[in-house]
Amino acid sequence: MKMIVGLGNPGKKYDDTRHNVGFELIGELARRWHADGFRDKHQAQVAEVVRAGEKVLLVAPQTYMNLSGVSVRLAADFYKLTAADLLVVCDDFNLPLGTNRMRPKGSAGGQNGLDNIIQQMGTSEFARLRIGIGPVPPQWSTVDFVLGKFSRDEQENADQAIRRAADAVECWIAEGTTAAMNEYN
Repeated sequence: MKMIVGLGNPGKKYDDTRHNVGFELIGELARRWHADGFRDKHQAQVAEVVRAGEKVLLVAPQTYMNLSGVSVRLAADFYKLTAADLLVVCDDFNLPLGTNRMRPKGSAGGQNGLDNIIQQMGTSEFARLRIGIGPVPPQWSTVDFVLGKFSRDEQENADQAIRRAADAVECWIAEGTTAAMNEYN
């Protein structure tokens, strides 16, 4: 079993914000895979599907970004998953808009949701896929930027990055992190 976790903040106030590209990725995968059975479970919205012969959990934590690890830990414990079964998808304002970067492990890199997952899981040895939303314009605060919405001009690039990230997730499930990195970074 694999678990794909898309990070974001719950509630209409945060819909379509830059910080919620992880939720958007979960939505894209759900559309592709016809996963319409989301349930409230483990302080998250969770759906189960089968892809490439493997059961896959789509998880959108409802704990707010900075406490995402609570939901991830609950789901991982319930399903008896290890860090090797986990792929976390989040925004990254240090990457240019439209850029995706998958890694097999690493630091939080200033992403508070990733940081909380590392704390809760007790390891940074899990795959992560960062979707670029940057750069932060000099006149903006980082918080206002990530909680802001894409401009009309930016939205097409963001949508394309999310579709490409979904392709990378499908590759990760079928062929592993290295193959997905080689193809989609």
